[in-house]
Amino acid sequence: MDTTSPARIAGIYRYPVKGLTPEPLDRAELKPGQTLLADRRYAIENGPSGFNPAEPKWLPKPHFLMLMRDEWLAGLRTQFDDATNILSINHNGRIAARGDLGTPEGRRTIEDFFASTFPNLIKGPPKLLESLGHSFSDVARKVVSIINLASVRAIENMVDAPVHPLRFRANLYVEGWPAWHEFGLLDQTLAIGDVRLKVVKRIVRCAAVNVDPDTAQRDLAVPQALQRRLGHADCGIYAEVIEGGTVADGDMIAATQAALL
Repeated sequence: MDTTSPARIAGIYRYPVKGLTPEPLDRAELKPGQTLLADRRYAIENGPSGFNPAEPKWLPKPHFLMLMRDEWLAGLRTQFDDATNILSINHNGRIAARGDLGTPEGRRTIEDFFASTFPNLIKGPPKLLESLGHSFSDVARKVVSIINLASVRAIENMVDAPVHPLRFRANLYVEGWPAWHEFGLLDQTLAIGDVRLKVVKRIVRCAAVNVDPDTAQRDLAVPQALQRRLGHADCGIYAEVIEGGTVADGDMIAATQAALL
């Protein structure tokens, strides 16, 4: 058992549409084997991908609009309402599109916005994709992503510049662990109240983290700095929910324990 002093949740975020605006949450219900509610529930196909909503299969992110390639997405401000399925897109200081993603008409409104506003920045007809229960995550398994804020501060020292934590687009941000402590948690279980999360994988960072979420500028070279200093480009961990419940901003993360079988 690891007896490191307890850490706490310092932020909870979800990303209803892959590549679009993070949405802060005060609390989140976690269910075994699932992502946060509506996390990466939708994606915008960037030209035909072959995705079949009736038989959903994981596809790598280049099939969709995403920050690794499309940094201009960070210049949009979007909000998704669970009760109405309405996605609102703010562009250049005004609401440029609103559509009910549960209807063909609403999805077409969003697709038309991208097709007409960014015709030279997309490689094919944009299409709003969804399949019940599917998550358009960067990995095939349904996970919760976790970032240690002390590790972000260590990266700031590497690149000699401020690093916005939302560059890493995590679900849970953690304060209280030493830098890089999370890498020692692989195959262990995190306890947050009644919730149990099994750490399953380190996160390999791509060029998406080089994009400033406030300015939409590609202004850093984080993976390259990690590779030079640490010999890898990893920052953060993925964990699977094995016992569900509700987590809230400020909740303590108890000392890790052996992973449940």
